[in-house]
Amino acid sequence: MVANESDTFDIGGELTVHRLGFGAMRLTGENIIGRPEDEGEAREVLKHAREIGVDFVDTADSYGPAVSERLIGETLSGDEDVTVATKGGLWRTLDGNWPPCGDPEYLQNALLGSLDRLGAESIDLYQFHRPDPEVPFEDSVHQLAEFKDEGLIEHVGVSNVSVEQLETARDIVEVATVQNEFNVGDRSDEDVLEACEDAGIGFIPWSPIGSGDNDLGGKGEAVAEIAGAHDASDSQIALAWLLQRSPVILPIPGTSSVEHLEENVAASGIDLTDDEMARLE
Repeated sequence: MVANESDTFDIGGELTVHRLGFGAMRLTGENIIGRPEDEGEAREVLKHAREIGVDFVDTADSYGPAVSERLIGETLSGDEDVTVATKGGLWRTLDGNWPPCGDPEYLQNALLGSLDRLGAESIDLYQFHRPDPEVPFEDSVHQLAEFKDEGLIEHVGVSNVSVEQLETARDIVEVATVQNEFNVGDRSDEDVLEACEDAGIGFIPWSPIGSGDNDLGGKGEAVAEIAGAHDASDSQIALAWLLQRSPVILPIPGTSSVEHLEENVAASGIDLTDDEMARLE
């Protein structure tokens, strides 16, 4: 099923993408470290995503690290109809931790690596992955603003931020997107979503369907019942809810399988009724 042609968003007011994108974190090895077990299959997932209308791909230098970006660069480089977003500002350690690093010099090195792996002269959307408590937030954002001024990135995004941090970033540079955790079971950043709606900023919810071992914040039973009514999966209903929840939301469900990819994209064709949306609220 091809993504709904009319359901689009203009990132930064100019990059038009279908609102249901693809998160490429899972195109790596176990625990998001190293290469995937089957690189050929990972490339097929990326190619098939494009074939069925996905034109927004999100990744980060810390996925692998460097593995996801390299696969995207080798598979999609030169495709002018796809918007690639990446992130910098997190380390990846062998023990599974994600320590932040917002030092401007580190970000300079991170960006150069991302440009090389993606095979790009400029990155469509570059996001600061997480505020670093050891580095003034303003210093990190100023560095991204410099990247934009230099033409190394087209648009700036921030991730895992509060409303106050978003406003601080907007005082420094035009912010095109925010990427925070948000799903039918976790709405702790609803105030950030509202700020994005007010400003016309894209909101990219990471973990858009929640984790597989929770009850979706007490909404699991309702999600399952609604899924049954639509002959859909729980994950599809969670994605459909996000798409109808706000016109600025850009879900990026991730997968390493073509079958699951198709299931995710098909969620864009599910129309939840007002009553169903109310039940999920």
